[in-house]
Amino acid sequence: MIDSFLNYLRFEKRFSPHTILSYQNDLSQFEEYLKASFEDTPGSASYSMIRSWIVQLSEKQLDPLSINRKIASLRSYYKFLMRREMISKDPMAKIKVLKTKKKLPHFVKEQEMVSVLDQQAFDDTHEGWRERLTLELLYGTGMRLSELINLKENQINLSERTIKVLGKRNKERVIPFSDSLVPILQGYRVARNKEIDAHDHGCFIVNDRGGKCYPMLVYRIVKKHLGNFTSVEKRSPHVLRHSYATHLLNKGAEINAVKDLLGHSSLAATQVYTHNSMEKLKKVFDQAHPKA
Repeated sequence: MIDSFLNYLRFEKRFSPHTILSYQNDLSQFEEYLKASFEDTPGSASYSMIRSWIVQLSEKQLDPLSINRKIASLRSYYKFLMRREMISKDPMAKIKVLKTKKKLPHFVKEQEMVSVLDQQAFDDTHEGWRERLTLELLYGTGMRLSELINLKENQINLSERTIKVLGKRNKERVIPFSDSLVPILQGYRVARNKEIDAHDHGCFIVNDRGGKCYPMLVYRIVKKHLGNFTSVEKRSPHVLRHSYATHLLNKGAEINAVKDLLGHSSLAATQVYTHNSMEKLKKVFDQAHPKA
């Protein structure tokens, strides 16, 4: 049943491999728990069995956000079984998500981001150009990690200053980029073609052996360079996406436009960045309102 569900996500919903792996891990852990605790399987699990697993995860002090993700995985799984008439009753009907503290996205301050990109020297090698391009693309377009490593050569339009990316659920969007990114894209291409024998995968950014770039490589690049100039605690590719959105809103960008640039399916996902702009709004109020 689990394999059928994963195939449904893969071929019908067209979820990304990363998302499918998360579902697979959650369901596998649940399956192992049922087998060890009840000698049962997910297909015949009851409300009380599911609740006991959630309680066990809480007792192990697993982060509530992680537990809620596992609950969401089970909810999707049992909805699938219900639609296919593999079960007659949804055991998730009374399961509720855990309360969590609302966390605001981490982001790099504007001046610190300028320092990261403009006040350090990058080697004139494939590795150096790759490091600079990675930072510039993540911050200059707000693309996701998966969109960066899967970026194809033919998705970059230098004349129109746009990049076409394939986002979540294979949703395509076009992102504009600044003129300053053009020589960096060109410089990277020259260094790559000179030093690296790229494989026939079509991806623009490659590893040192010419293979497709991988997530950990990008994480290392971001962590290395953010650590040199910024005070932000979390140093990940997604922090640069958060910084992109926050800085756009700080400069007066319309929130619906930012939503489209980020590829969000709903405005609620974008609104979290308005909290990071609150300090600027307070300054505007203090300067402009007669009663401030």
